[in-house]
Amino acid sequence: MTYDTVVFDNDGVLVGRTSFDVLRDATLETFAKFDVTDPDPDHVDDMTVGATPGRVDEICNEYDLAPKTFWKALDSTASRAQQMEAREGRKTPYDDIHTLGDLDASMGIVSSNQQETVDFLLDHFDVSHMFDTAYGREATIESLDRRKPNSHYVDLALADLDADSALFVGDNESDIRAAENAGIDSAFIRRPHRRDWELNVWPTWEIDCLDDLHRVCSA
Repeated sequence: MTYDTVVFDNDGVLVGRTSFDVLRDATLETFAKFDVTDPDPDHVDDMTVGATPGRVDEICNEYDLAPKTFWKALDSTASRAQQMEAREGRKTPYDDIHTLGDLDASMGIVSSNQQETVDFLLDHFDVSHMFDTAYGREATIESLDRRKPNSHYVDLALADLDADSALFVGDNESDIRAAENAGIDSAFIRRPHRRDWELNVWPTWEIDCLDDLHRVCSA
């Protein structure tokens, strides 16, 4: 199988992940902007990672907050926090990202992170020229339902790239399921944080680094 198109998850694949504590602090900061100075720790955790539209509504109702307004503010605050992590050198690209420069395939990005964050990282690390399209989430509650494993953004990227035979590269099981839902092959990358991870899904490929894609794409 050869691939003319490769789409990547971003965090944990192309760039390092943001620590949970940084994202949690952004959630606390957002609550504080709405004069909620002592939110339930479980509510903070639920809003920081894995939030669903229903859970956002429930938690905002607890504090008499407008869900759409709160979530837009949270997305913006979390994005700025991640941008600061990049500026201060704590969030950086993986060393092997530049091995993609001579990969004979069209390339794109699909992230469950904010579009604002994805765009900033591409520009900040001067790698935007390597990718023909890049999707993150809009700053809306509705976008939470479009995250992987939903193939919504993957489908958009594949249409942009006019893909014939495509591969999706990710470091989460949701990435592999999103590829399945889009009807394309997948590669699970064994970054250090996934070295011993036991998968409950079956990717088409398992790779140790981005350079392995030269072999995979011409297999």
